[in-house]
Amino acid sequence: MLRKLCTAALSALLLQAAIVPAFAKSDSDKEAARAAKVRAQFAKLGTGKDARVKLELRDKTKLEGYLSEADDTHFAVTDASGKTTSVEYSQVKKVRGNNLSTGAKIAIGVGISVAVVVTFILLYPFILSY
Repeated sequence: MLRKLCTAALSALLLQAAIVPAFAKSDSDKEAARAAKVRAQFAKLGTGKDARVKLELRDKTKLEGYLSEADDTHFAVTDASGKTTSVEYSQVKKVRGNNLSTGAKIAIGVGISVAVVVTFILLYPFILSY
């Protein structure tokens, strides 16, 4: 009985030792995945003065401006003074875009319109009483 228990425990430990390294990602894999995510976000934003971003780099540098160029390996951010800074995707720690999609703009417009109509309907009896 003890022999079977020890054999099962040893088998489980060997199996765990074989599986865990297969699931662990190396730092380079994590950086590549993070860079791909940033690249996808920038592809969605596009380039030009409407593509506003705020960035924090790994060296604690903060950039704010618009995406003036986006390539496969790097991108360029132009700030309000016109200074352009070229950055590699792997250097980005945090990114925040200030753009709304077309669907979001339409939803906001519809929401405001509905609020105006509902307010008018609710206040209409009070307006007639004057």
